[in-house]
Amino acid sequence: MKKRVLITGGAGFLGSHLCEKLLNRGNEVICLDNYFTGSKENILHLLENPHFELIRHDVTMPFFIEVDEIYNLACPASPIHYQYNPIKTIKTSVMGAINMLGLAKRIKAKILQASTSEVYGDPEIHPQPEDYWGNVNPLGPRACYDEGKRCAETLFMNYHQQNDVQIKIMRIFNTYGPRMDMNDGRVVSNFIVQALKGEDITIYGEGKQTRSFCYVDDNIKGMIKLMESGDEITGPVNIGNPHEFTIRELAEKVIELTGSSSSLVERPLPQDDPMQRQPVIKRAVNELDWQPEVGLEEGLQKTIGYFRKLLNSESLERATH
Repeated sequence: MKKRVLITGGAGFLGSHLCEKLLNRGNEVICLDNYFTGSKENILHLLENPHFELIRHDVTMPFFIEVDEIYNLACPASPIHYQYNPIKTIKTSVMGAINMLGLAKRIKAKILQASTSEVYGDPEIHPQPEDYWGNVNPLGPRACYDEGKRCAETLFMNYHQQNDVQIKIMRIFNTYGPRMDMNDGRVVSNFIVQALKGEDITIYGEGKQTRSFCYVDDNIKGMIKLMESGDEITGPVNIGNPHEFTIRELAEKVIELTGSSSSLVERPLPQDDPMQRQPVIKRAVNELDWQPEVGLEEGLQKTIGYFRKLLNSESLERATH
C-alpha cells in the first residue's frame, strides 16, 4: 500500500538513505531539513522523482502536513556537530519531538524516533540491553545530545500513554556508509579520509575503547521493519551490529583496505567518551526478524569507494580552478 511519509532530517546521512529506500518501495516522501548538518547534495538525485518533495524547515518550529507516517531523524549526531551549538542540539531533540508528536497526534500518524546508543552514556553494563537505564553525565560536553535524546524518548512514551499516539523508538548504534559527512569527526569517516590522504590516523588513548559498526543499509532495513511492526511493539529497540572491535583494530583495517602508508598517532581521551559500546539485539531479532548482514570489511570497502570518489572529484575541482 502506497504511503505518504514525512522524514525530518531527510537530507542527512541516514535520512537520505531512508528517503531513497521508501521511494523505491513506491511511497510518497516529504523530506524536511534545515541543512544544519544535512546537505542538499545527499538528495539531489531524488529531486526529479515526482513522488519526492523537499521542504526547508527547522523542526523546532511547528509544521503542518497530512501524512501516514513520520520518521523523526532531525538532530546533529556527531560530537563535532552537536557540541558546536549545544543549546540548538537540545532544542532540536526536545522541541522537535514535541512538534512532531503533536503533529502525529492531530493527524493520527504513526511516528518513529531515531534515538541513540548514547542514551546509555558510558555504560556500566556490557553489552547494552534496552532495559539498561544508562550512565550519563547530565552536565558534561555530550549531555546536550545524550540528555536531549533521553528526554525525547520520555516524550514519545508519554504521548503514547496519555494520547494513544502510535510510537516506535529505535536506539541506533554506530552506523557508517556512503554519504557520511567527510568532516563530521566520526571515527569511520575520520580514519578513511586520513588514510586516503596519507595523513597520520588519530586514535584517542591507546585505541582500546570498543565500538560496534553497523552498515547503513542494515540500519535502514531495521528502521523500516520497526515502523512496519505491530502496534504492540513500541520499543525501545536496539539497532546495531553486535560484533565488537577496538578503535585500534578499526584503524588497522582501514589502513589495510586503503593500502595507505599512514601511521597511528595517540591523543588524550575526550571527556565522557564511552569505553565500550555494543548492542544486545535480541529484541530486534525476535520481534522484527532483523539482524545485520553486511560485515565490517565489505561495508568499509563500499565506504572507502565513496570517499575515494569524493576526494578525487575535490582534487579535480581544485586543479581546474
